[in-house]
Amino acid sequence: MKYSTKLSDAVHIMAFIAINQDFDLSSTAIAASIQTNPAFVRQIMMKLRKAGLMSSVTGHAKPSLSKPAEQITLLDIYKAVEGDKPLLHLDTHTNPECGVGVNIQLALQDYYQEIQKAAEERMSQITLQNIIESYNQKINSLL
Repeated sequence: MKYSTKLSDAVHIMAFIAINQDFDLSSTAIAASIQTNPAFVRQIMMKLRKAGLMSSVTGHAKPSLSKPAEQITLLDIYKAVEGDKPLLHLDTHTNPECGVGVNIQLALQDYYQEIQKAAEERMSQITLQNIIESYNQKINSLL
């Protein structure tokens, strides 16, 4: 089963920009850090710009956060890159002839919505600054 890494990649991009403001911030440099291709980084950055979380000028490798890291939540970033896509997904391809196959999905739906609401509530309390501080603590513990 394939799962999306867009959220963690978007956080990586934004933290990379916040931490490395005086270095090469080209999509190529950021892509090397994520181990992906520059086109994917540009695609994520476009979504972040559209959501008002990042600003950049085409042709200049100097992207920046549109507001302070302590004002950007994990939920803001999630919504920017995933939209209204839920964290958990029902299997809509179960056997319609099977009572369990049909009804288990309906039974799960309310629980999945409850989990989504709780996750979004918690994500709204975590800022990009919190993540950067945690990153710094982990780096410092290695020294």
